[in-house]
Amino acid sequence: MPHHAAFRLAGRAGAAALVILLLAISAWPARAEPRPCGEDAPCRAGEGEYYLAFPDDWDGESPLPAVLYFHSHRSSGLSGIRSATLRQEFSDHGYLIIAPNGELRANGVRGWAARPATGGGRDDLAFVDAVMSDAAARVPLDRNRVLVTGFSSGGSMVWLVACYEGGSFAGYVSIAGALRRPVPDGNCPGGPVRMLHLHGFADQTVPIEGRGIRDWHQGDVFESMSILRATNGCRSNPTRIVAGQTYGCRIWSGCASGRGVELCLHAGGHMLPDGWAERARNWFEAGIGGS
Repeated sequence: MPHHAAFRLAGRAGAAALVILLLAISAWPARAEPRPCGEDAPCRAGEGEYYLAFPDDWDGESPLPAVLYFHSHRSSGLSGIRSATLRQEFSDHGYLIIAPNGELRANGVRGWAARPATGGGRDDLAFVDAVMSDAAARVPLDRNRVLVTGFSSGGSMVWLVACYEGGSFAGYVSIAGALRRPVPDGNCPGGPVRMLHLHGFADQTVPIEGRGIRDWHQGDVFESMSILRATNGCRSNPTRIVAGQTYGCRIWSGCASGRGVELCLHAGGHMLPDGWAERARNWFEAGIGGS
């Protein structure tokens, strides 16, 4: 066979092999982006940004349970993914940490309005929806195993999402926040949810009864619990009262919705109490699939 004919045949075979390779690649299942939204740069979603922190042993394909963490006033989502406590109690147990940024105010401070949008700032409920949609497009999420938690104004964000978009997530743990006023007239629009609320008995920054700040009110934990109990179909008095060494807890179970509510008070002030994350994770995992 002449050399030029042999070269033509070799070229055709190479082209055919390349086509087969490209077709095979196109048929491969899409993999998650390699560690997007880390410490170096947040991801953008809607009208803001968020960060992700991954379990060290994640294989890059398996759907991940997640914790959506709302930071406190004057903090940021970056503090959430850098938190040794969150890393130890969630990342090390196979969870993805999703940590959005609160809105950046004119004074350079990040925070959460934690109230339904009234036209004066970012719609944080729409922002949370955008964050979760964007994260799910980047990373395979197990949407049936997403816990929402946060501290202080971030704890109030937990209540906001729970009350107005409750069915979107599997459980809620608020620390030192409340459902800010104005509260819904009657039940929560989002329907029944599982809720664990942790609060310091001596908290004077966000008192259990809340306090007025200029033209708004932080909200009252007792009022918040009452609205959620009614939404969940719980009776007014607790099913159980547990007086432990660290927490005194009032527990409503056997509610008509099948979703329980817990209020646990510790003796301290405005703080993330020791062991809060382990308690939150254990409570969440114990109730997956029911309450």
